[in-house]
Amino acid sequence: MSTQTVAGIVLIAMPIAFNLAFGLLAARFDYPDILRRPTAEVLERFRAGGTSLVLTWWAFAWTAVLFAGLAVLTSSALTGADPTVLALATTAGVLAAVVQFLGLVRWPFLVPYLAREAAASAPGSPRHEAIDLVFQSFNRYLGVAVGEHLGYALTGAWSVLAGVAMTQSDAIAGWVGVPGIVVGVALFACALEFVGPNEERGWRPAEAMTPIAYVVWSVWLAVAGIALIA
Repeated sequence: MSTQTVAGIVLIAMPIAFNLAFGLLAARFDYPDILRRPTAEVLERFRAGGTSLVLTWWAFAWTAVLFAGLAVLTSSALTGADPTVLALATTAGVLAAVVQFLGLVRWPFLVPYLAREAAASAPGSPRHEAIDLVFQSFNRYLGVAVGEHLGYALTGAWSVLAGVAMTQSDAIAGWVGVPGIVVGVALFACALEFVGPNEERGWRPAEAMTPIAYVVWSVWLAVAGIALIA
């Protein structure tokens, strides 16, 4: 099996796995809207979800790892493209995978512990307030700063660079790269949701654009995969 075929299969499989896990979390945990609810409610909903919800989060985190392989394989498959562009694309893609995994992996390992401790502590007690502080701090740091801000920005950078490489490569029709460049710019804009004056409440246009951008991004990946295999 050629590198182009393997890359094409992964380009199709990765967005399917990502959106399947995301859809399960949306249906079972009201994600991501649940993150705007009070800590006690989030942790109670999480605890009620049981082991299956923890495993869904674990699987969702591993889709980020799959993205690292996707970035490497895509660069290998795009023969004829500028080597510097491919090297930068690979670097951005692997870094995007790392930061998104770090942002998501708190859910199957840290949050179950916090949910158990919250259930065992009295509301309003110092321990209960400490749990709230820890949860929100990790949510802001690993969730917003690492997983979302860096994750969106680096995924956007990879998409732009991969799109440029596709327009240069003899392995795929050049037009396939154009949507990647456009959606990459959009993802980078989404990364600014909580930057500067928007740190406290978020930038509404970025919030509204993020789910649309990821749907378009997923479709683009699948189209690129089909184009590489064909």
